[in-house]
Amino acid sequence: MNVSRSVRSEHHKLLGGLYLILDAALVDQAGMEEVVREAVQVGVQIVQYRDKIGSMQEAYLRAKRLRELVPRGKMLFIVNDRCDLALAVEADGVHLGQEDMPVTLARTILGTNRLIGLSTHYADQVYAASQDEVDYLGFGPIFPTKTKTQHEPVVGVEELARIRHLTTLPVFAIGGITSSAIPALREAGADGVAVASGILEASDRPLALRQFIAPFGSMT
Repeated sequence: MNVSRSVRSEHHKLLGGLYLILDAALVDQAGMEEVVREAVQVGVQIVQYRDKIGSMQEAYLRAKRLRELVPRGKMLFIVNDRCDLALAVEADGVHLGQEDMPVTLARTILGTNRLIGLSTHYADQVYAASQDEVDYLGFGPIFPTKTKTQHEPVVGVEELARIRHLTTLPVFAIGGITSSAIPALREAGADGVAVASGILEASDRPLALRQFIAPFGSMT
């Protein structure tokens, strides 16, 4: 990658472990703020704000508040899809899907200091992303997931192991992840796991956070 990494190189140190997705469709604003506070306490290193239901103004106000709660330098704050929103709230980066804007355009908008993550589902997408200006990958769905009613076919742990050699980028397993599956996912090459409903809909969120982060031990 022919880009400056002055800030991004520092961000890269946090690209591992539990990647918490704050989905506005699963929890309200008060709930998202509370789970961020809980995540800070247990040492989560990455949170993503995903809002596909609110207006732009609502998304901005929610993201701005969450950004204030995320400690800079200790936890990354990523915005799903929206480069303009990421810039507006001074997020650490943006996460793109395969149907979102091209990575090269997102990099032009964001500049060189912010992270870009990309969702991948197949080996050719993983390989292509590794040739682009991407900082990390999401790969899945590993297992069936109810967070997205329409998603790509389940790939399984075996496919994760097969694509691991195609990239040196950090890879986060996503899709129906449970804490009990993390050892197998790590053995298959995952640097971390991305989780939404498994934590946001848990009856005891602090306990769920601890269970998901425990298999990674200390990431710093």
